[in-house]
Amino acid sequence: MAAAPALLRAQAFPSKPITLIVPWPAGGSTDRHHRALAELASKQLGQTIVIENKPGAGGTLGPGTMALTAKPDGYTISQFPMGMLRLPHMQKVPWDPIRDFSFIIGVSGYTFGFTVRADSPFKTFNDYIEAARRQPGKVDYGSTGIGTSPHLLMEELAGEAKVQLTHVPFKGNADLQQALLGGHVMAQSDASGWDKFVDGGQMRLLVTFGERRTKRWPNVPTAKDLGFNVVSSSPYGLVGPKGMDPAVVRTLHDAFKKAMDDPEHQKVLDQLNQDVWYRSGEDYRQWAVATYAKDKALIERLGLAAK
Repeated sequence: MAAAPALLRAQAFPSKPITLIVPWPAGGSTDRHHRALAELASKQLGQTIVIENKPGAGGTLGPGTMALTAKPDGYTISQFPMGMLRLPHMQKVPWDPIRDFSFIIGVSGYTFGFTVRADSPFKTFNDYIEAARRQPGKVDYGSTGIGTSPHLLMEELAGEAKVQLTHVPFKGNADLQQALLGGHVMAQSDASGWDKFVDGGQMRLLVTFGERRTKRWPNVPTAKDLGFNVVSSSPYGLVGPKGMDPAVVRTLHDAFKKAMDDPEHQKVLDQLNQDVWYRSGEDYRQWAVATYAKDKALIERLGLAAK
């Protein structure tokens, strides 16, 4: 009989709106994706899913705060970006990226690209790298924060190219786009929030970082095409605080899985140049454990590890 109250609670879940924390500013690709996904999942759950934008600390402030303060009742969940598995190697944080979370579902990954303003003297990515070679430390780029994938993949590439780039971190995608368009940085490394500026002719896309070229910009080379061994898609999913009722986790998983399978969701992913990256809660947790260990080596190699 002890299981009966838990079962009743799970059957009653959700009985009120759910908050989904997006740890990036409104308007970027991650925000656009989660708003669409939440709308589809809310139909499955019969309750509204409210998006709460909580940017900061390279995407770790939102989920980190949730882990420390939210009840594990399923009414507060968060996107879990790759930075969660990296920041703890770089500085002291008050949460553990594995033990302090309930893993719900793996969702998608990004298309990362490197863009310059349309009037930039850099016509190709090699032009940019050559300029950095001629002027060490004088050539800069912006990203969405220290330790984020757009930052680390560029540091990895700079190491391979044997050039010194100056990194300028921003709070999120919207700030970064404005800085590039305003001429405050020479270039930017980011997920595909730049798409409308590239298609609108205000920016030039020089390189992407996937395994293969994108469907939308097939003429743009990958870093691999240019001879750099750098591939990144930075998968992400949804998590809750540790100690969630497995039945509640399953209810959330099933609703978001149905939302992911909806043709409307695929349309949004196509607009964002992203692929589905489905993982069950347990598979997602195991992936996180393995990635956390692997990224430790990358961060140490880049000299970013906490002293």
